[in-house]
Amino acid sequence: MKEFLLFFLFLFCSLAVNGEEWNQFRGPGGLGISKQKISTSWNQDSVIWKTKLPGLGQSSISYAKGRLFLSAGSKGGNHRVLLCYNEKNGRLIWKREIKYKGVENIHRMNGWATPTPATFGNRVVAFFGPAGLHCFDLDGNKMWSLDLGDFPGNWGVAASPIIYNGIVYQNCDSMGPSRIVAISLTSGQILWETQRVEKPRGGWSTPIVIQSGNRIQLALNGEFGIRGYDLKNGKELWFCRGFNGRGSPVPFFLDDMVFVVNGKPGDLYAVSTLGQGDVTKTQLKWHSRRNGGRDLPSPAVIDGIVLVTSMSGVITAYDAENGKTLWIDRLYGAFSGSPLIANNLYYLQSENGSTYVINPNRKKLEILSVNELTKESSEVFRATLSPIGGKIFTRSLTTLYCIH
Repeated sequence: MKEFLLFFLFLFCSLAVNGEEWNQFRGPGGLGISKQKISTSWNQDSVIWKTKLPGLGQSSISYAKGRLFLSAGSKGGNHRVLLCYNEKNGRLIWKREIKYKGVENIHRMNGWATPTPATFGNRVVAFFGPAGLHCFDLDGNKMWSLDLGDFPGNWGVAASPIIYNGIVYQNCDSMGPSRIVAISLTSGQILWETQRVEKPRGGWSTPIVIQSGNRIQLALNGEFGIRGYDLKNGKELWFCRGFNGRGSPVPFFLDDMVFVVNGKPGDLYAVSTLGQGDVTKTQLKWHSRRNGGRDLPSPAVIDGIVLVTSMSGVITAYDAENGKTLWIDRLYGAFSGSPLIANNLYYLQSENGSTYVINPNRKKLEILSVNELTKESSEVFRATLSPIGGKIFTRSLTTLYCIH
């Protein structure tokens, strides 16, 4: 009970101080949920400012104290940069270059700057796979750097760091040795590391911190399924086997349940996070067939409806209680980013920069708006929308946008 109360005291203080600062990939909690009131309709005239980026990247935008953080890299990955921009006008405040002499092979849909930076207090942390994990203060002064290994394979990395209560947690899955690591934000020292068995594929999923029963834990998707870890020491608490590989989408957590999709074509499944050990036969509450092929966007639960959109744009609604398919429809475009939940609506941006705003409906697909951002057919959008100060921020591979 004491741990439970401390968790919510910390959460309350964080929200009071930060005012829902969008401090990491998919914001506070990592589920893409925002309490801000943001627009449901926009177009090219709604762009307050945009700025060209010094390199290519797919990281989303995080925020702290009036500053936006994202990353980019040169072709080949020998030069990677952490970027800090002014929220109000898009002016570059500082950039810090990370040089990498090695060769990192990546998938054609990945890049050398995909993980999203995370902020906490006066610190920002950026992860560049074999080019290391790097911590700066908000003025760009280097605090520490940490080499986390080679990350062999030809996929690249995508898992973002998260920071909880002054500790950085980083998924280090790869085609070689895989692990999850806890690091002191103050010193850069490894506090614990837990080996994982996900090495047939690279590491793309970002962990989330969840409160389930009296346990605060990390939940992390992976090649073979989803696992829960003790936040204090990294001990694996439970494991539920998935229905196919990759394990890239971040799971959604609600009411002691995680809702999980695989990455490769496979089932959507719901697992209780209250179990211990291998819970595949005991805590797997339901699983339901997926449609549309590969999944990169994460699932989202709104008003008892699970919404999942495939990379190809097939969107399916399920009953969150039993997994029953409610309806199947299609959005036009290709989708790599994950959804944003705001105004109790489902926002999803396509690779061409069009954002669908969808009202959850148990009977049919209800599209409120389709918002075009640019006519530049060469721009590719794979980041997830970031709501900050009542505005929407996004980026293509080359350009950062602020939308009213």
